[in-house]
This record gives sequence, structure tokens and C-alpha cells, in this order.
Amino acid sequence: MRYEKGRKDSSRTKIIEVASERFRNDGIAASGLATIMSDAGLTNGAFYPHFASKAELVKECVVQALETQSQQVREVLDAGGIEAAIAAYLSPEHRDNPATGCEIARQPDATRQAYTSQLNKMIELLSTALADSKNPQRTAIGVLATLYGTLEMARAVEGSEFSNQILAAGADAVRSLT
Repeated sequence: MRYEKGRKDSSRTKIIEVASERFRNDGIAASGLATIMSDAGLTNGAFYPHFASKAELVKECVVQALETQSQQVREVLDAGGIEAAIAAYLSPEHRDNPATGCEIARQPDATRQAYTSQLNKMIELLSTALADSKNPQRTAIGVLATLYGTLEMARAVEGSEFSNQILAAGADAVRSLT
């Protein structure tokens, strides 16, 4: 049976989209391939022409997520500079959307290497926006670490009032770095 041109690329894209959402919402370990493929409207057997393993799928999802995040940061920086990036990242809307988070530390080396590569691109992007600081790369690393940690804490605590206080304190901390 012949399929229309682009079907394989479309199926791969759909698998990555569905898997990314599942991984962020349910965690990587709790997301089975059968569920991902079913949610994508495909059979289990359709997985292996696209990916050799779940680990490879996770790596591809990480790369895509960080590429998307870098593009969003670039757009925010272009529109409003570092202050707009802080406000967007440490907002209640971002906090309340944990599906935009990540779970990388326990993943295979290839996935962590892909993450490292994309993270370095993000640091470079922020370094450019922070070119006036004494050490732009070091400042960018501190900014990212503070943003990530602040959002993680704000998502983890119970109660939006305390969570909002964490977001505000984190934003102040980032501003002190810049």
C-alpha cells in the first residue's frame, strides 16, 4: 500500500507532539509507547520506522522542546528585552502550565547531551541580551538557573499566594543578576 508523500514526516511529527505532551504531563517513565502511539492515532508497529527506542524519542522531544523554548525567548527578548523575558518566564500563567516543564536528569547520555547542546544555545542567546554585564555568559547561566529553580519551586508549593511570592522573589533575584 502506498501512502501520500510526507505521511512519514507527518506521523513522526505527530508522535513527537503527543509524546512531548505525555512526558511533560505524566513523566517519562509513566508514559508508555502503546499509549503514545494510540494517542497519536497510530499502531504500536508504526513506532519503529521512526525511532529505534523510547530513549531516542525522548531525546528528540527534548531537542524540539528546547528549540521551541529558545525561539520563544528570542521573540520575547526582541520585543521587550531581558525584563520581558523575566516577566514571561516567571508569570502565574507559565507556572500554571507544568506541561512546559522538563525531566532530564535521569535520562540516557544521548538525551542529556542533546539537552546540554540546546542549553548552551539558550545561554548564548541570553549572553547576547546581557552583553553589557561584566561576564555575559556567567550572568546568563545564573539567570537561567534562577529562572528554572524559581519556576520549579513555584509549581511545587501549595497555594497560589505563596507561589506568587516565590515568582516575585525569583524575578527580583534575576533582576539583581542583570
